[in-house]
Amino acid sequence: MPFTLALQEQRHLEQRSLLGDEDEPLPGGKTSRGPGRPLPAICDPNHLLHRVVVLLFMCFLGFGECFTSAPDVFLSCLHQDLNLNTASFMQLYAWYSWPNVILCFFGGFMIDRVFGIRLGTIIFSLFVCVGQVIFAAGAWTNHFWLMELGRFVFGIGGESLAVAQNTYAVNWFKGKELNLVFGLQLSMARLGSTVNMNIMGWVYNKIAALVGGPGYTALGISLMIASATCLFSLICALVLAFFDKRAEKILHKEQGKTGEVIQLRDVKDFPFPLWLIFIICVGYYVAVFPFIGLGQVFFIEKFNFSPAEARAVNSIVYIISAPASPVLGFMVDKTGRNVVWVIIAVISTLASHMILAFTFWNPWIAMSLLGVSYSLLACALWPMVAFVVPEHQLGTAYGFMQSIQNLGLALIAMAAGAILDSRGYLVLEVFFCACICSQYFLLVCLCEKTEALNSPSESLFLLSPSRPTH
Repeated sequence: MPFTLALQEQRHLEQRSLLGDEDEPLPGGKTSRGPGRPLPAICDPNHLLHRVVVLLFMCFLGFGECFTSAPDVFLSCLHQDLNLNTASFMQLYAWYSWPNVILCFFGGFMIDRVFGIRLGTIIFSLFVCVGQVIFAAGAWTNHFWLMELGRFVFGIGGESLAVAQNTYAVNWFKGKELNLVFGLQLSMARLGSTVNMNIMGWVYNKIAALVGGPGYTALGISLMIASATCLFSLICALVLAFFDKRAEKILHKEQGKTGEVIQLRDVKDFPFPLWLIFIICVGYYVAVFPFIGLGQVFFIEKFNFSPAEARAVNSIVYIISAPASPVLGFMVDKTGRNVVWVIIAVISTLASHMILAFTFWNPWIAMSLLGVSYSLLACALWPMVAFVVPEHQLGTAYGFMQSIQNLGLALIAMAAGAILDSRGYLVLEVFFCACICSQYFLLVCLCEKTEALNSPSESLFLLSPSRPTH
């Protein structure tokens, strides 16, 4: 009997040592306090230092996907090395978007109900990594159909990996610096896109010099080197799974869940203002992302920029959005009146496109304005969904919004490539201006339909149907 009691005390001591709790009473009124019992700060899941280490891997989890998701830096190389026209090049964007027309609905469901956050993140990271390798192999062997297949596989993992990244953030930082964490993740994503735009052209030139000149071999090797960032993100997914599993054992908590509940029957109950928000989202982003995808050649042809200068000015949108997004989000939170801020973003975006289309002003001016406008719209538009639908429909609403956005981007990407091949950049810019102009009238209609979206910040909580009832 004394031996049994001693064994129980020893096991309890080991458990409390793992938990880092010195004051938990043991059988017989003893405590586990003693030197060396608490976990070091960097190893304690409850300590800020440990969570900062986890945040570092969390931010780099999406770095590879953002680094390789936009092949626009290779636009001129694809034209030259693979004899592609612009319409074919823009199909690479479309193939990324097609699977996400459907998967945006089910990414959160698969994390919650099928794979779990740890396995789901690893699987989605693996899709991104394999897709990029297939894409690079297609370029290396001069098989465009293989490149399209690679982009499709890459797209299967891309958007769902972002859902997994957000789930990890909520799981580790809910109620503890969560807004800052989302801002840092967004900044890291923009950093990945920016580094890609400014580094990979140099990498391609170095590889071309080594293999004896430009061509699809140099292009394929360059893309294969870029896939190393996806492999690094896959390693981050494995490390995060280890940290999360360890924290689950120490803190006796469940795996993180997205919290999203996808109910397709909720679509029929969506209010009219929500549909306006969906259309505004698509109409705005189709005038930003496809333009950035085609912007490098535009700056070379119209402004006689060198390829390096063109890549630099084309990347300024993402460079600005990285630090600006948290600041502008804080401003919108404090002032409210989301529709007003979205209208300002739309008007300034229209101004930037008109400057680029009809003047020869230094493009740094227009692109900087576009960067601020893009950041402002993201901060003001996406939270508007929560003001027009009840909380139990938020998962469905956001999933539907992302789905429609991907559908619009896929279709407009192909249309933009066809317009550029047949009509040139001026007509393409007029097309983008028309897309943005239509959003202004929809915003005016939205402002009249929904009081909550144009209210000061103090009133938003009271008017929102998603507010807590307790």
